[in-house]
Parts: sequence; C-alpha cells; structure tokens
Amino acid sequence: MKIYLMWIIAFLLTLVLTIVFTVLFSKIKGNLFEDIRGGIPRGVGIAPFIVMVLLFPAPFNYLIAIIGITAFVDDIIGRKRLGSYMEVGQFFRGIGILIVMIVGYNIMGPVAILVALMVQITNIADMQPGTACFSVIIMSVISFTILAIVHSPSYYLPILLLLICLGYVSQDYSGYIMMGEIGNHSFGVALGICLALVSASIAKYIAPSSFYVVEFIIMLILFLITAIVIAKLRETTLEYYLETYLHIENPTFGDYVMDVLTGGGLGDLLRRIFLGTEQYDINNSFLISLGVRRLVYNPIKTNDSKKETLDRNTSFDEEGFI
Repeated sequence: MKIYLMWIIAFLLTLVLTIVFTVLFSKIKGNLFEDIRGGIPRGVGIAPFIVMVLLFPAPFNYLIAIIGITAFVDDIIGRKRLGSYMEVGQFFRGIGILIVMIVGYNIMGPVAILVALMVQITNIADMQPGTACFSVIIMSVISFTILAIVHSPSYYLPILLLLICLGYVSQDYSGYIMMGEIGNHSFGVALGICLALVSASIAKYIAPSSFYVVEFIIMLILFLITAIVIAKLRETTLEYYLETYLHIENPTFGDYVMDVLTGGGLGDLLRRIFLGTEQYDINNSFLISLGVRRLVYNPIKTNDSKKETLDRNTSFDEEGFI
C-alpha cells in the first residue's frame, strides 16, 4: 500500500469508526457511558486503537494491541476494588505495561521501558478533554520533522499517528465523547514508538558506538518534553486541582510537570508503598520549584487527616446518630 493512500485510509477509517462507536456505546451504556453533561460515551478510543493496530507495522502494532486490550478491560469493568490499594482495571493495565516493556525490550531495547511509561503521561493528559490528542499532535509533528531531517524511512509513522488522531479529536475536544483508557493508553504507546524511532535515528547519527545509552538519554529527554507540553496545556486546571484538592499552596510549574509524571492511580499506589503513612513537608525553594511537594504528596496520610478532622468535629448521641 502506498504511504499517501495509507494516510487517507487512516483518517477516514478513524472518523467513521469514531461515529460508529459513539452511537454504539451510547446505546449499550453501562461502564461505557458516563452519566455526566447529559451522557457521554466512554471508551470511544477503541476507534483509533483499531486503526493503529491495523496500519502500524509489525511488530510495533503488537505493543499497541497489548496495551489497548488490557486497558479496555479497565474500561469495561469500571472501578471495582482489588484489595485496599488497587482496582481491578489498574491491575490489568499494570500487567499490560509490564508486557509492553518485556516484549518491547526484545524489539527496540531499553527504550521500551519509556515507551510503556508513556501510558502514564497520556493518561494524565486525558483528564482534560482534547489535551491527550493535542499532545499527540504536537509531538507527532516534532517527530516527523526530525525523522524527515535525518532522512529516516520511518518518517511516515508520525504522520500516520497524526492523521489517526485528527480523525478522532473533534468530538473529544468538544467533550461529547471520552477516549477511555483504551484510547489514551494506545495513543501513549504509539507516540512512544514514534519518539523511540526519533531517538534511534539521532543516536545512530551522532553516537553509533554508544547507541543504546545515547538512544535512551534522547528518549528520556523527549519523554520529559512531552510531559512539559502536557503540563503547559493543562496549566490552569492543574493549578486549580493542586490548590483545591491537594492543598499545595502556590504550585509551581514543576508541580504541574510532576503531577503529569507521577499523578493518577499508578503514582498514588507507589507513594502508598514507599511512603507508608508518612507525609513530608518541603520547604527548600529549589526543591519546591522542581515539584517535589507534588512528588511526595501522600494520599493515605491526607485521607487519614481528613478522617481525624471529621471525628473531632462530629458528636454522636448514645445510639450512635449524629
């Protein structure tokens, strides 16, 4: 198939499938339908997921398929608990991330770790309508530009991803649909693959003798740039969230970036494991600027404090009623 024909098919097929799944999930409802703002179908990211699996070359499409399938389990099951610290969906997504790391390592080496972790930052981006898509669009354009400059034969993949995203984005940006975990996870891995190709192309050009080390460093830089782009796009909502819900006063841009890198269920799970019930106060101005306050924010300690406050301010009669 010619590249230009593939690009056209990618855009049109994503557009059509987005409409189909929007209508379908609106009728099915259940966990694939959020009862907010008049009702929003959720998990419509299955449309771009299908197109990516069909049109991305093997073995890269295997990685997208793995993360998409495990993420869709989360979309279908919903927020059912698996023990005290984890939800069933989070468990399946975690398994998907680990499999992508392991399988990806055999395909592209150590950068597969960062490719899998792209799921984290696109998941946080998707908490605001359209942000995940705009992040993918921006980084796809950057990836294409670099690959074109170094004359890489992989230049067509970022454009393919860009057109798939453009076929989907309009309704997501308007808030009429939600891509769900299957959408932001598959977009994350697909974008990670494009960034890994950029990293490999640059590393081959500037340091072929230290390829894997240089490739990983470049990929890490691109990973952080993506997080910074997302933090900038979500700056206003992150400021409100950190001040209102986490009570981090005067949050810095470092706090926004740190929320993108470590926020959400995965970050909170790791904080529960490593911090236990400890809550650390950060007063050093340099560490504050780096976002360390957000890094060490402990959801368990905060919830315990809220419960203690409620207990102190609430009185009960002899029968146990307020």
